[in-house]
Amino acid sequence: MMKLRRVADVRLPTRWADFRLLAFEGTWDEALGNQERSETMLALILGDIHSSPPVVRIHSQCLTGEVFHSLRCDCHDQFHLAMVRIAEEGSGILLYEHQEGRGIGLMEKLRAYELQDLGFDTIEANLHLGHPVDLRNYKLAVGVLRVLNIRSLRLMSNNPEKINAVLSSGIEIVERLSADVPGSPHSAYYIATKRERLGHLSTPPTMPHETTHTGKLFNCGALSRESDTDGCNPKMAGLQIADLQLAEG
Repeated sequence: MMKLRRVADVRLPTRWADFRLLAFEGTWDEALGNQERSETMLALILGDIHSSPPVVRIHSQCLTGEVFHSLRCDCHDQFHLAMVRIAEEGSGILLYEHQEGRGIGLMEKLRAYELQDLGFDTIEANLHLGHPVDLRNYKLAVGVLRVLNIRSLRLMSNNPEKINAVLSSGIEIVERLSADVPGSPHSAYYIATKRERLGHLSTPPTMPHETTHTGKLFNCGALSRESDTDGCNPKMAGLQIADLQLAEG
């Protein structure tokens, strides 16, 4: 059972609108190991969220995208898409989860980026580092929606795991809003991997121009780390990364 505590309630003026910002902390016991898990979340709320099903976006923190405007992912643009949509409608909720790198944290996410630079996709990189494909769960998000007395909503998401988490909680999704954003050559492989291997409900983005991911040969020495104790992964030895052509359309 989750214990949910409201930490703060403040006014947050933004470039889009003046939001009410609620901060929450949730704690619960993990099913395995009987260890307590704790997470924090921000809820940005605009307008009347009860007279009709509000637009809701469950968004995971991405420092590289949202602060440094990295083009490796679509997180920054999806965040802005949600904020603009909520502001245009005059009401809605953005739940901001502190789950960097699909829950593995910033430092491990950057290590995964290193592997992606060597040709691994986002899934393979996580697994190579000993992490699950996706460490997130949405217990806190669902708990906050219940505290806010949201019984039905319009969910902005392409992620089937988020959709299933909301539906499993008994909250009705009256409409799914696409979280598609314009593509970039830097993020095309990442978005394609989410769509093809994780089942995300996105459509292939239109690329501004053609780009090529060049195949390279790597050996285990390229991945050495002082903290590595498992030795060389056979996949890395003499690995030939096949050329990936990303063409418009």
